[in-house]
Order: sequence, then C-alpha cells, then structure tokens
Amino acid sequence: MTTWRNFKENITSIPKSELTIIDTLSYLQAERINQGLTQRDLAKRIGMKQPQLAKIERMESTPSLATLNRYAQGLGLEIRMQIVPKTNLMEH
Repeated sequence: MTTWRNFKENITSIPKSELTIIDTLSYLQAERINQGLTQRDLAKRIGMKQPQLAKIERMESTPSLATLNRYAQGLGLEIRMQIVPKTNLMEH
C-alpha cells in the first residue's frame, strides 16, 4: 500500500513549500477524523462554514497560516514554525 509519505517523495510538479501545506493539512484532517469530528463539527467549533472547510480539505483553496492555525486550535493543537539553517549548502 502506498502511503502519502512514500507518494510525496516522487512528486516533482508541486513546489516543496506547497507540499508543506499539504502535509500540515493532511495531518490536521487525519486528526479531525481520529477525534471523531465531522467537518460540520469542526467548522462550527472554529467559526467557519462546513462548505468552506470542505473546500480547504479538498485543496481547492490554499489555506493561509492563520486558517491552518484556526483548524489546529479547533482540534486542541497548535502549529509551531522553526527557522533553522539549511543543510547541504554549497560552500563558497
């Protein structure tokens, strides 16, 4: 069985920055399902309409960081970002 983690390694047509958004959203959606929440339940919890949430989960609309944070908070989670040095930089 192919998992998202295996599948995404072979994707070359989507920029890595967008893959990060997809990863984050996939994790949040899986967590929503694990918590037994419907889209309607979560949408109500975060002050959003269910069709709007469905559109985000289908990636018909790229969610902003603020929207991802709202989604995470509705699940009792928070999104943390890190700034770290890049690896494999060519030396000058």
